[in-house]
Parts: sequence; structure tokens; C-alpha cells
Amino acid sequence: MDKTAVVFQSKYGATKRYAEWIAEELSCDIFDGKNVKVTDLEPYSIIVYGGGLYAGGVIGIDLITKNFDKLCNKKLVVFTCGLADPMDKTNTDSIKKSLNEVFTPQMQDKIKVFYLRGAIDYSKLGLTHKAMMAILHKIVTKKDQESLRSEDKEMIDTYGKAVDFTDKTTIMPITNYVRDICT
Repeated sequence: MDKTAVVFQSKYGATKRYAEWIAEELSCDIFDGKNVKVTDLEPYSIIVYGGGLYAGGVIGIDLITKNFDKLCNKKLVVFTCGLADPMDKTNTDSIKKSLNEVFTPQMQDKIKVFYLRGAIDYSKLGLTHKAMMAILHKIVTKKDQESLRSEDKEMIDTYGKAVDFTDKTTIMPITNYVRDICT
């Protein structure tokens, strides 16, 4: 099996949880993206990067984008982790669009992307994230109730609470893909 590393950046813990599950399933090394340098990844032929979604961006993705010239000879996998339901194509299309704003066409061709659903605990949010969620909640509650998507209704119902959508079984497509690309 090719030598694989899982790298993650997590603000509140859901992405870290997924990264640990993936590393455990693949029996590979794991690095916190806040502490890893691109030189640390030289011995690895497969890099799995996981980042939390915040305001449409993937936290820490610049590890890949700014160092792509050093990583482009490796097999690259990215997983995102956020509240948006990845079973909803509207959500994944939005995430893809956001990623394509930072990924060059070469990166888009080279990097396999997966989408996972995270968690939120309003009591643990930083001030900025609390404010962002309050604004989003206010916008959603002002919408016509008939036009609300199921995800909007879910957000209204769970606002201010701790909600955990993480699911270990959802890493299977990632771990299977990594096993399939091993030479």
C-alpha cells in the first residue's frame, strides 16, 4: 500500500473526528494542519486533507493550493466538513463552486473531493461564528415558510442547540477510494 497521510484542520472538532476515523481505518499517519509543513509530507504518496467549511471556504486549504507544485506528483484527496447536508446537490454544487475559486483547473483535475456533514454546538462558537449564525438564522426565519428547504427548517429548529451529524459510516467512500488508488 502507498504511504498515506491524513492532514486536517478543525476549529470545533468534527473534522478532526473524521480525520481520526479515516487514519484509523487506513492505518496511516495523521497530522494537524496547523502544525504540519509541506516538507513533512514528502515521504507520502497519498495525502488526504480534511478541512472544515466556514463562510463557504475550507479552512487550511492553502496548504494544498500554495504548495501544489510540491504536491502535484502525489495522489490528493480533500474532504470538507460542514453543516450543509452533502446529500443535497445544491449544497455540494455550492461547495464545488467555492473550491473552484481557489483550485486552478489543474488542481480540479488532480484532486478528488468528498463532502461530509459536521456538527455545531452554539455554546462553543467563537464570537464571529455566533454572529454569522445569528445573521443566517435571522435571514432564514424571515423567508416565506412555504419556500424553506428542509435544511432551512432544520436550522431553525436546531438554532442555539448542539447538533451532531457526524457519522463514521460516511468515511467509507473516502477510505475505499484511497485503497483503490494505491498502487
